[in-house]
Amino acid sequence: MPRPSPKALKISLLAVLIAVVAISTWAAAWYTEQRSLAQLSGQALTQLQIRALALQRLVDRYRVLPTVLALDPELRNALAVPVSSLDIPALNRKLTRANGATHVSTLTLIDRHGVAIAASNWNTSSSNVGLDYAFRPYFQQAMQHDRGTFYGIGISTNLPGYFISEALHDEQGQRIGVIVIKIPLDTLEKEWGSNGDTVLLSDTNEVVFLGNQPAWIYRPLTPLGPSAESTLARTRQYGNSLLPPASLRILSALAAGGQLVHVAQPGTPHDVVWQSMTLPAQQWTLHLLRDARPALIAAYRTAILTLCIWLLATLLALFLRQRWRAAQLLKRSRRDLERLISHYASALRSEEDSLVHAALQAMAGHPEVLERLPQGVSVIDSQLRLVAWNARYAELFGYPDSLLQAGHPVEELFRYNARHGLLGPGDVEDAIQRRLNYLRRGSPHMVERERPDGVLLEIRGRPLPGGGFVTSYADISLYKEAARELRTLTSTLEERIEKSTQDLRAAKAEAERANRNKTRYVAAAVHDLLQPLNAARLFAGSLQQSDAAKAGVAERIERSLQALDSQLTSMLDLARLDAGAITPDIGAFALGPLLQEIAGQFRSMAQAKGLQLSFVDTSTWVRSNRALLQRAVQNFLSNALHYTTQGRILLGCRRVGAAIRIEVWDTGIGIPEDRHEIIFQEFRRLDTAVEADERSAGLGLAIVKRIAHLLDHPLLVRSWPGRGSVFGITLERTPPPAPSTQVEADGSSDSLLKSRTIWLIHENNHLRQKVAALLQGWGCEVLEWAKADEALIPGSAVPDLMVVGGQWEPILALLKLRQERRKPPIVALLGKDEAGLADVLRQAGVHTTKLPLSPARLRAMMTQLLLGT
Repeated sequence: MPRPSPKALKISLLAVLIAVVAISTWAAAWYTEQRSLAQLSGQALTQLQIRALALQRLVDRYRVLPTVLALDPELRNALAVPVSSLDIPALNRKLTRANGATHVSTLTLIDRHGVAIAASNWNTSSSNVGLDYAFRPYFQQAMQHDRGTFYGIGISTNLPGYFISEALHDEQGQRIGVIVIKIPLDTLEKEWGSNGDTVLLSDTNEVVFLGNQPAWIYRPLTPLGPSAESTLARTRQYGNSLLPPASLRILSALAAGGQLVHVAQPGTPHDVVWQSMTLPAQQWTLHLLRDARPALIAAYRTAILTLCIWLLATLLALFLRQRWRAAQLLKRSRRDLERLISHYASALRSEEDSLVHAALQAMAGHPEVLERLPQGVSVIDSQLRLVAWNARYAELFGYPDSLLQAGHPVEELFRYNARHGLLGPGDVEDAIQRRLNYLRRGSPHMVERERPDGVLLEIRGRPLPGGGFVTSYADISLYKEAARELRTLTSTLEERIEKSTQDLRAAKAEAERANRNKTRYVAAAVHDLLQPLNAARLFAGSLQQSDAAKAGVAERIERSLQALDSQLTSMLDLARLDAGAITPDIGAFALGPLLQEIAGQFRSMAQAKGLQLSFVDTSTWVRSNRALLQRAVQNFLSNALHYTTQGRILLGCRRVGAAIRIEVWDTGIGIPEDRHEIIFQEFRRLDTAVEADERSAGLGLAIVKRIAHLLDHPLLVRSWPGRGSVFGITLERTPPPAPSTQVEADGSSDSLLKSRTIWLIHENNHLRQKVAALLQGWGCEVLEWAKADEALIPGSAVPDLMVVGGQWEPILALLKLRQERRKPPIVALLGKDEAGLADVLRQAGVHTTKLPLSPARLRAMMTQLLLGT
């Protein structure tokens, strides 16, 4: 079998290399694209969960309102009598006041026939009063099942909203009408619009009714069937606003339940990562569409990087091959040089013998022998006269024919060379005499001399037997140039090898340092997360002890698990800040209420540690993100509480030119100056004698640093070891808005709770303290008792409202108090095992809410009760 030619072999190897490069580049790009799509899908799922939680909180905020209004005697009585005998204006005003307190879009009272008899928008051109709503699903559901929900476009207002209805019952329990609230969800669209993603909300028919892209609103995601079209037409859910179905094509499934979808919808990228989440409570589906182009760009970059790596690998291979060839060439050159030197030495000896023999023959009358020698040769006798020479000698020195005569003194030749600058620098006579003395002594010599024209001559002289001297002149310029180039090449290769070695060492050191940092970070995170978890396990084991110790152990388990939740939340916030997943919404707001709320949250914790927390109010307005700024100040206060064992903590503001700085002062242990930068690093805490807080993971100040960088708010740290520290964050001041805007802001529902006297009666000290702190944060004046009979002191002032729970026998005494004096409303906190008491308490006029406590539900209930008093 014939062997392939070298050219064909090279072409085959090149084709294989190109195929390997192409396949590896495609595989790397495909893997990167899939990985990027999976990351986008996971990020989209996280964002979707956040959006779903915000949506659910908005709906839950008003869910309890129709239940509260359904218990109102005035509304129930209005539905129990003929419409002609009703005071409709009074009902309208009542619904208007309730709507103004709760910020609901519309409140409507509908009778059992579906006709609206009163509404909060009675005095507008789009009033609901008198309209027939019997065809609406929320009315039909409430009349059949006591409660109904529906999203659609309003008949009179032509504005969309979410309707929540509750049936009203008469004394016999019969349904006599419906109270309906309409919640606008346009605030969600504004929040969704601050992100680059497309967020959509669809109903059970897959019709998009809410989103941050107008082109999607009222557009079905899938073609509607005849039954769905009939239902939409009958309920007039979206009026005449329905658009043609969207053109979607699923390309592939992704991690975290996402899909890669090709969308032909105008205004949307062609390929998107589509993530969906079902909201069971409303039977809605929340969708998030994220542009898939970053994954494609990442794939392109990976392909380019892979090609660059292959190019570098090819260049490195060529470099190594060149280096190997140079090493082989150097080795061969040295071997050839050694062989050449050996050959040259032997040839030199032979040449010298031949040269002497040829000179003797020339002196004997045979000068033609010298013409066969490659170098220039001259022969002189013992009288230093020229005897013989060859043509090469005359060519090298350019002697005229008049000088090249047998018997001519060699001194004349030296003087000719001196006139042409061939004897070098120095005195000419000394140079001539030195050469003549060499010849007279008959000493052998070998020298290298460079002429002014650049020719390098190797001059060798040998004495002749019986007197005389023979001298050879060889041009070795080319040989010397090759030797210099060989030495230069060797030096260059050694420098390149040394530089490459240094670069590899630096890269290895950098990789080892990055790996050590990652290992230290993971070890610190695992260590801090295991502390509260292990504590919770130990406390759970302690529950096997006596019953008296179980309550305390359970509380400590709750604190440990809360600590773990706090640490995980902090790590998640830190990761989101590092990844750039948080886009702050900057706006103007009053700084005083925010700081007052934060101070109220931390005042009870400070009192528990025996510390005094002082707050200096301010009327300044600032531009920032309220939530992120609140988190930063909370972390400042938490850090101050952790490292302060006695004394006080101060929260206040200081003007700094045109800006204002929020400062937190403490009388804690202080921070050495060389540790000011370290405390802002992750999992870095001061090594002090202060008892470690199981809720502290060393992430608070790291989060503050990232928040300050994100909001462009400079930080300040000053400390005096042993005396205390001050942390500050500087904000931009802004003028307050017009007075009309301030009045509207002050008209929130929280203003109804300020300065109200609340009785809080509960036998569980821990729960009572939590509820008291919550009420005090809303501006209420709270009076606490463990037992109801302690509060029933003759002559005591009647409260505005009572919050009770834990024991129900003294509830009769509280009801008696309502009969004898002004009737304060009562809110009962019911545990899971007390759900059966809800109906009994409602019949007695007591309003109930379930534990665990929902602050939004409690606040809405209290606001409605105080509004009706």
